[in-house]
Amino acid sequence: MSFFNTTSSSTAVGTAPAPDKDIELSDPPTDSISSLAFSPQADYLAVGSWDNNVRIYEVGANGQTQGKAMYAHQGPVLSVCWNKDGTKLLSGGADNAGRMFDVTTGQSQQVAQHEGPIKVVKWIESPQGGILVTGSWDKTLKYWDLRAPNPITSVQLPERCYTLDVAYPLMVVGTAERHIQIFNLTSPTAAFKTMVSPLKWQTRVVSCFPSANGFAVGSVEGRVAIQYVEDKDSSNNFSFKCHRRDQSPTSKDQSLVYAVNDITFHPVHGTFSTCGSDGTINFWDKDARTRLKTFDPAPGPVPATCFNRTGTIFAYAISYDWSKGHSGMTPGHPNKVMLHGCKDDEVKRKPAKR
Repeated sequence: MSFFNTTSSSTAVGTAPAPDKDIELSDPPTDSISSLAFSPQADYLAVGSWDNNVRIYEVGANGQTQGKAMYAHQGPVLSVCWNKDGTKLLSGGADNAGRMFDVTTGQSQQVAQHEGPIKVVKWIESPQGGILVTGSWDKTLKYWDLRAPNPITSVQLPERCYTLDVAYPLMVVGTAERHIQIFNLTSPTAAFKTMVSPLKWQTRVVSCFPSANGFAVGSVEGRVAIQYVEDKDSSNNFSFKCHRRDQSPTSKDQSLVYAVNDITFHPVHGTFSTCGSDGTINFWDKDARTRLKTFDPAPGPVPATCFNRTGTIFAYAISYDWSKGHSGMTPGHPNKVMLHGCKDDEVKRKPAKR
């Protein structure tokens, strides 16, 4: 464990953040940012990066930020998440390892292992207690009891795991070749439903509704699908375009298309955000099928987002998202994490039309 530079790690931003000005996190990672996660118990933000490190920041009441801790993987960090009580931070990386950082002791240790990079880590809080699930490019899911060195069980996936999300008892896994597997975590060893993504192009992200009765899918082709689990709700399924730009005002049919990098649901209102390679962020109300807000904050792609536990702070990263492969990683890309104070009219659902 190491602490950040104490000289610049606490940057006060006046008595309160300006209402329309987002606040930049001090001491950001030095390479592309892959994953963001707020603690479920306090305003501690975990940031995973391609510089092999996981950083933890404390966010003060006025938006000031302070680096609190940092620990390392032996390769790029691809995913971070917290356990339910906020005492442990979990991470997975391109070193094929899952690690756990204990907030109380400041120690990190390896708790998971795969044959390939771990693309996603998620905490499952079940009535029987908490377990870690890891999804890998080795085409497996593994469940881990953190007190034991070996996985509880391993599940074979049809392809490499690109994304997964949990809203107990629902877990949704998106893999290469557009496979989507839906699990009921009361019987976690086999998917109860397997489908092909409703979107025609590669799956980038899946995100479960807080109500656990459906999920959103985002693709590389600037589209999002809203999908319900039960067949009886299928009339509510729909998809829509986003993160696109008209090439010129006169040619509406020739759009520049950008990847949807992340989808995050608001913990209170059930509305959600999308962010993309175009550097824009949108807030949406899926039930009213409407966009609540769009903002264009970034001089570069937005690879990851998250809300804090109360939904009052929205964190987003600005850094290269690898959407153009290795050749797109040119010098001078920004690496920033920004904090946006959420206003009610941005994130509250629209009233139902009479």
